[in-house]
Amino acid sequence: MRVTVKTLLLSSALAVCALPAFAQSQGDLTFGIGVGSVNPKSGNGTVANVEADIASDEAITLTLEYFIRDYIGIELLAATPFEHNINLPGVGTARTKHLPPTLSVNYHFTNASPWKPYVGLGINYTTFFEEELGANTLELDDSFGISAQVGVDYKISETGWLRANIRWFDIDTDASLNGADIGTAEIDPFLFGVAYVHKF
Repeated sequence: MRVTVKTLLLSSALAVCALPAFAQSQGDLTFGIGVGSVNPKSGNGTVANVEADIASDEAITLTLEYFIRDYIGIELLAATPFEHNINLPGVGTARTKHLPPTLSVNYHFTNASPWKPYVGLGINYTTFFEEELGANTLELDDSFGISAQVGVDYKISETGWLRANIRWFDIDTDASLNGADIGTAEIDPFLFGVAYVHKF
């Protein structure tokens, strides 16, 4: 019986050691490229005395993540410009572009499966540019706010993952028209993304 127990313990230990290791380790660097869809919340605040309605848009997303400890990474999110139509009933349709660079701290859960979930919390800076509203001068102030995300990676090779994630951003911007304040647009969007992530 004693030999049998030892044999079982040894077999279990060997089986665990043989499981594939999918953990990100301290010093690892990953780069991701994908597509993201920014979807502002419904009801985007009162602008020019009417309820603003901001449309969604898609763009290419880029991420760079450095692991400062096992499973813990510092990630920078960048993207090509998102472009949004802003419907102002009775006033017109405004347009703007924005870039949402975001710095996050992510925690990647470890397991023996090729599926690896993670969560993150960070700070977002959104800058607006090329604002338009007919012949008027429209300006949207830049925004600072928190950001949170959940996602999952699926390992497809020793250095590659497919990623799906959802981010939320706290984005509010004060608007002015021809130099006069006209209200605050509350965007607070979700970003739905898919990407390929490569580990160097």
